[in-house]
Amino acid sequence: MFDLDLRSRKPIYEQLVDKFKELIINDVLQQDEKLPSVRTLAQQLTINPNTIQKAYRELEAQGFIYSIKGKGSFVHPVTKLDSSEELEKMKEELKKLIAEAIFLGMSTKDLYSIIEEAEDGVKGGEKDD
Repeated sequence: MFDLDLRSRKPIYEQLVDKFKELIINDVLQQDEKLPSVRTLAQQLTINPNTIQKAYRELEAQGFIYSIKGKGSFVHPVTKLDSSEELEKMKEELKKLIAEAIFLGMSTKDLYSIIEEAEDGVKGGEKDD
């Protein structure tokens, strides 16, 4: 389920956050699905439970999961609102990243290619005919 790179400079909790986001976005984890407990996941991955807890807190802060005391953590139902505050923040971040990529020499063709790859990943590789 998880491929963690223990030699990476990226902290383990961030790798977990990214992997959970990917699983949620690609509908591998469905809305309201219960996530593994902190202890269970820590044992499976042989990492510190505090690392799992930190990843879960980050996912909850970003709105990907929610917790119910005594029950566990669950995948938050996905709401796709065009005017949400979170979407506006994302647009601003994308603008900054795109401007930096262009400054570093990336072409608009390359940018469109990256967008198409990301879209294919979210749609599961299905093509519009």
